[in-house]
Amino acid sequence: MKITNVICSQSLTGFYFDDQKAIKAGATQDGFTYNGEPVTPKFSAIRQKGEAVSIMFVLEDGQVAIGDAAAVQYSGTGGRDDLFLSEEGIQILENHIKPLLIGQDISKFRPMAEKIDSLRIDGKLIHTALRYGLSQALLDAAAKANKLTMAEIVRKEYHLSNEEYHRIPMFAQTGDDRYNNVDKMIIKEVEVMPHALINNIEKKLGFHGEILKEYVAWLRGRVLQLRTRQDYSPIFHIDVYGTIGTIFDNDFQKIYGYVKELEELAAPFTLRIEGPVDAGNRHDTMVALREITRLIDQNHSNVEIVADEWCNTLDDVKYFADNKAGHMLQVKTPDLGGVNNVIEALIYCKEKNIGAYSGGTCNETNISAEVTTNIAIACEAKQCLAKPGMGTDEGIMIVNNVMNRTLALIANRK
Repeated sequence: MKITNVICSQSLTGFYFDDQKAIKAGATQDGFTYNGEPVTPKFSAIRQKGEAVSIMFVLEDGQVAIGDAAAVQYSGTGGRDDLFLSEEGIQILENHIKPLLIGQDISKFRPMAEKIDSLRIDGKLIHTALRYGLSQALLDAAAKANKLTMAEIVRKEYHLSNEEYHRIPMFAQTGDDRYNNVDKMIIKEVEVMPHALINNIEKKLGFHGEILKEYVAWLRGRVLQLRTRQDYSPIFHIDVYGTIGTIFDNDFQKIYGYVKELEELAAPFTLRIEGPVDAGNRHDTMVALREITRLIDQNHSNVEIVADEWCNTLDDVKYFADNKAGHMLQVKTPDLGGVNNVIEALIYCKEKNIGAYSGGTCNETNISAEVTTNIAIACEAKQCLAKPGMGTDEGIMIVNNVMNRTLALIANRK
């Protein structure tokens, strides 16, 4: 099956681009936006609309395969590529990439994905967002050409031997509405929650961590109050964006003591803390997470540490996994470029006995969520992010439904 045409259109994502540097520097919130000037290159405002490019491959038989080029909410920071703007993306696709794709056979995903992921223009790799979207379309095209699901294509081409396909625990995020959205998650019995977006010490964590302690205690009580089945026991997963390290001056023993207190407040539910430290670079962040993980394991605690910041690329994932810098690593899907790298990262984590978390960003689209959910199923990720958006219901619906549809199709064929 060959590609006969490539068509691009501008799309919106499920959230927004935010200038993280400006926010961390003290930009004040004004309604849903922020006051002040952006400081990260290419941003026109501290918060601006999330943009994507829908890349459509027209196939010989008239079918259309789709992938969405999208980037994370906090673009341009933490070692990531700069802000992705759809007009620029379409120009590159039309002028440089479309001519390379027309006439190409897409019956197999992996060879073409690896070729596109390594493509350079003027000596430079193309933007991670473009590699992300193009590889999604290639995986969808291979699935359509072979009349299989995308999950089955991944299993087949990466020689993943397990014949059984299972549902992956879903991880939902509340955004700033950390209370009402938790109620929604409990009603829908989400397996992992609530993310909670703890990115501000004064308002969300507390100068001594007291606000987060109160929140974890409330979270425990709310599940016990609202659950309708006694065996509903969600994992609590909270992203703190390095703020715990900030209040304890990156003192690993003090950080361990604090997360141990949080673990006790969460009991009987399992607690995961994502990004307790952001040391400002890859090496120092890895060392911090490795040492905190070691302290937890040494003391036989059950709280789990999750790596996120500075663990962006496939190479980063391998670096953190090799050093056991966390009990779980987020494979932040848009940051890895081609989804072939997402597949390899999830497989590598499993081989190293590190939790493989198929993540991403609220700033993706329904298309990218559907593709990466298929990948999470194929690679048996430990959890899968409900995305896009921060409204909770939408991301849960998209990921839950594509997961169940995929599993039903595979089961019916067997």
